[in-house]
Amino acid sequence: MDLIVAEKRSVAQAIARYLGGSYKSGRLYGVPFYSFTYLGREAAALGLSGHIMDYDFTARENVWTWIPPEELFRATPVLVFRPETANYVKALRSLAKKAERVYLALDADVEGEAIAYEAALVVKLVNRRAEIYRVRFNAVTYRDVRSAFQKPTKLDLRQVEKVFTRMQIDLTLGAVFTRFLTLTVRNSLERGRFLSYGPCQTPVLGIVVTRELQRRNFKPEKYYVIKALVEIGGHAVEMASTERFKTRREAETAAASVKRGVVKTAVYRQHAVQPPEPLETVELERRASRWLGISSKKALDTAEELYRAGYISYPRTETTIYPSTLDLREVLKELAGGEHGPYAEELLKRGFKPTRGDSDDGAHPPIYPTRGATQGEIYKVFGKLGRQAWAIYDLVVRHFLATLSPPALVEKQRIVATFGGVELEAEGQRTIEEGYWRIYPWERQRDKPLPRVEAGEAAKAIRVEVVERETEPPPQMSESELLALMKKYGIGTDATMQDHIHTNVKRGYMRLQRGKCIPTKLGEALATALFQYAPELIEPTVRAKMEKALQDVVRGAAAPTRLIQEIKDEFERYYKALKERRQDLKTTLETALKSMSEDGSGGG
Repeated sequence: MDLIVAEKRSVAQAIARYLGGSYKSGRLYGVPFYSFTYLGREAAALGLSGHIMDYDFTARENVWTWIPPEELFRATPVLVFRPETANYVKALRSLAKKAERVYLALDADVEGEAIAYEAALVVKLVNRRAEIYRVRFNAVTYRDVRSAFQKPTKLDLRQVEKVFTRMQIDLTLGAVFTRFLTLTVRNSLERGRFLSYGPCQTPVLGIVVTRELQRRNFKPEKYYVIKALVEIGGHAVEMASTERFKTRREAETAAASVKRGVVKTAVYRQHAVQPPEPLETVELERRASRWLGISSKKALDTAEELYRAGYISYPRTETTIYPSTLDLREVLKELAGGEHGPYAEELLKRGFKPTRGDSDDGAHPPIYPTRGATQGEIYKVFGKLGRQAWAIYDLVVRHFLATLSPPALVEKQRIVATFGGVELEAEGQRTIEEGYWRIYPWERQRDKPLPRVEAGEAAKAIRVEVVERETEPPPQMSESELLALMKKYGIGTDATMQDHIHTNVKRGYMRLQRGKCIPTKLGEALATALFQYAPELIEPTVRAKMEKALQDVVRGAAAPTRLIQEIKDEFERYYKALKERRQDLKTTLETALKSMSEDGSGGG
C-alpha cells in the first residue's frame, strides 16, 4: 500500500481525487482518510493538523515554583507528541504499519519540512521497511499534484534542523522570561493569568510602543502659509506659498505683497505609474489590512483555505519573480471562465509583459490564482467564510492581472507664480491612460487637473489669506506598516509574522482597531520597563541577528547544538541584567496592573 500524508484534511482529499479519480472516505480514531487506487496500487491519503510534535521540558522543569527560571538555560528540551494530536498520531501509525511507500506531501516550506520529518519518525517507529519520499507542490491543482508525484524527492534535513533549533531556542527564552516576569508580579495578577515574553512577540510590541511614545511626546509647532486664489489666463487656480513662516506677522507682511505677479514656470510632464510586483506573503497581509480591513492573521488563514481548496497557489512565499516554469497564459485562460474573465481575455488578445521584483526564496512562486471563480461560487464553497474568502481571492486575482497590465500614464502638473519676493505654487495631475488601474482600483490616483498656462503669463490674486497650521506627530502604527518593519528587521518569517501580532493582542499587550495597532497600559509598561532595564530583550535588531544565525544551520555553517548554547549564553547575560533591576521592574508593572484594575481595562 502507498500512504500519502498531507498537512490538512482538505489537501489529502484533493490528492485522492487527483491521483485516484474516485475515492472512498473512512475514519480512523475519528480522523478522516481517503482510500483510492493509484498506478494500480492500493493507496490512502491522510491529513494531519500542523505539527504533531513539539519541544518541552521535563515534568520537574515544568513546575514553575520548583526551580528558578534561570535553570532552564541549562536544561535540554525533549521532542514530545502534542497531546491534542494524539488521534492523528494513532491514525498515522495504523496506516503506516501496512505501507510499503510513504509520500510526505506536507506544505512546501520550512515548517512543512519539519512536519514531514515528524511524520516520518512516526512511520519508522512502526514500519522500518517503508520507503519514504518527499513530495512538494505549490498549488493544489490536478496538474501540480500529479506532476509532483511523478518526481518525488527526499527530505531536506538541514531545513528540519533549522526549525527544530528555532523551536528549542524560542521555548527556552520564552519560558525563562515569561516565568521571571510572572513570578515578579504574581501577587498582583489574577489567578491563572501570566505575563508572557517571546523573542519575536516582544520586539513587535517594542516597535508599537516606541511609535506610541513618539506620538505622545511630540510637541507640535505652529507655522503659517499663504493661500490664494489666483487668476491666470482666465482660469482660477488655488495656490499656496512654498515657504513656511514661523510667525503670523511674517506671513501677513508677505501676503500683503501678493497682488499682481507672473508665472515663473509651468510644467506638464508625462509619468508612468508602474503596476505592482508579483505578490508575496507579507505584501498580501499588508494590502489586506490596509485596503480590505482584514487583519494579517485572518488574511493568511483565509489564503491558506483558498490554497487548500485549489483557488490560489501556496500563500507562504517570499518570491516576487514569476518563474519561467509558470505558464502565465494558462493561468489567464483559467481565469477567463471566472468573474474577472473579460479582463483576462483582453490580456490574452493584447499580449502582456509581467512585472518582477528582486526577491526569490528559491522554493515557491509568487501568489497567483489557480482557478477562475465567480463570487457566487466562492460564497457557496466557503459558507460563513465566503465574504472574507472572496475579498482575498479577488485581491489575489486582481493583483495577478495588474502585474501583467500596462502602466497607468498620468500628466504631472506644476505651476509656480512669483509675486515680488513671494512664490506660490499649485500641483495637479491628469490621467492619460488608466492602464492597470482598471483592474486594481486600490492604487488609482485621483485627478486634480490644472489649466494649461505658460511661463510669463500674468497672474492676479483674487483672494489671499494666511492659514495657521501645526506640525503633525507620526501617525498611529498601522498593521500594514508594522508588517513592513517586521520584514525589515527580520522578526519572524513570512509564515509567522501575523501570529506574533496576534499573540500580543491575545496577551492584552495591544489591540487592533480599524487597522491600527494600539498598545494597552500593560503593554506600554512592559515595553518601557524592558527598554530601560534590559533593552536587548526588546530591540528589533536582536531577533534579526538570531534569524541570520539560524540560516547558517541550513547552509551547514553552524552546528545546531553549538548555536543553541551560544544564544542561551547571550540571553542569560540579559537575564542577569534584568534580575538586578527586579524591584524596579516589579514597581513599574504592578503600577500598570493596579491602574488597569481600577479603570476596568484589564489590559485588553
